[in-house]
Amino acid sequence: MAVKTFFRFVATALVLLCVLPVGEALAAPRGKLIIFHAGSLTVPFAAMEKEFEARYPGVDVQRESGGSTRMARLISEVGKPADLMASADFQVIDHSLIPGLADFNIRFASNELVLTYAEGSKFADVIDSGNWFEILGKPGVVWGHSDPNIDPGGYRSLMAIQLAEKFYKRPGLYKRLLANRPKTNLRDKSVSLTSMVQNGDMDYAWAYRSIALQHRMKFVTLDEHINLANIAHDAFYRTVSVRVTGERPGSYIDRQGRFVAYGITMLKDAPNREAAEAFLAYLLDPAGGQKILDQHGQPPFSKPFVSSKAMHDKLPQRLKSLVFVTR
Repeated sequence: MAVKTFFRFVATALVLLCVLPVGEALAAPRGKLIIFHAGSLTVPFAAMEKEFEARYPGVDVQRESGGSTRMARLISEVGKPADLMASADFQVIDHSLIPGLADFNIRFASNELVLTYAEGSKFADVIDSGNWFEILGKPGVVWGHSDPNIDPGGYRSLMAIQLAEKFYKRPGLYKRLLANRPKTNLRDKSVSLTSMVQNGDMDYAWAYRSIALQHRMKFVTLDEHINLANIAHDAFYRTVSVRVTGERPGSYIDRQGRFVAYGITMLKDAPNREAAEAFLAYLLDPAGGQKILDQHGQPPFSKPFVSSKAMHDKLPQRLKSLVFVTR
């Protein structure tokens, strides 16, 4: 019996070595994996959680979502423990977490700003990519966006209007539209506005294209000079900025327009580094997390990247071949 048991053990070990990637057969991650992430990543990250836990049954993924700026401040100011932080704007990680709390910032996906609406929204039958800014300025039209002090979707919405003023050569457009949008139309995160539009409480709301697709909403596609999605127009995007509150009371930060790039980092004091590294490897895998992002309308970068060789050198060894260096 002892001999049979030994051979069964050897056979099982050989099967595991064949099925699991090198290094994972002997030391699969276990325990809680805490991920803070942007609200716009909720749907794809929920799908990733399910697939990742099936791949690593010993890991319990625990996610907390919200406006990226707020999520980062929960880590940097409140001191909440987290293994990973994924932001809708890579600049949030650069400003709030690096270098004190994190070493690297991997840009892994893009998105596109759109204007969502419902069939019953005012002027829904005539709004298009060439007149949306006229519609938002009409009396009685209710529109909103997320809070720019909490959520990148908020300050990006304001940037889009500033860019429209420049691109369409409409002096004063920005001020006129904001005068038609009371502050009560702001929400903590852009996904919170979705139900308001769907329920008819709001005519139009700024959102990411992925959110509109995931919730099967109608939306206006914006010109590439305005939607913050095309890196080729990044120089034009940089001509606008929005002032938001800083981390210290009474301080402010000027957020400069940039093309939409999502970033993710692992915290230096991550409670479960082993599981965090495994999730990052899965997220950056074209057959893993990148595939799920694409399925949910959120284009992954074909080559996830960091901004410098020095940052690349600080990546966990298993990630270095998956991440490139580029600006």
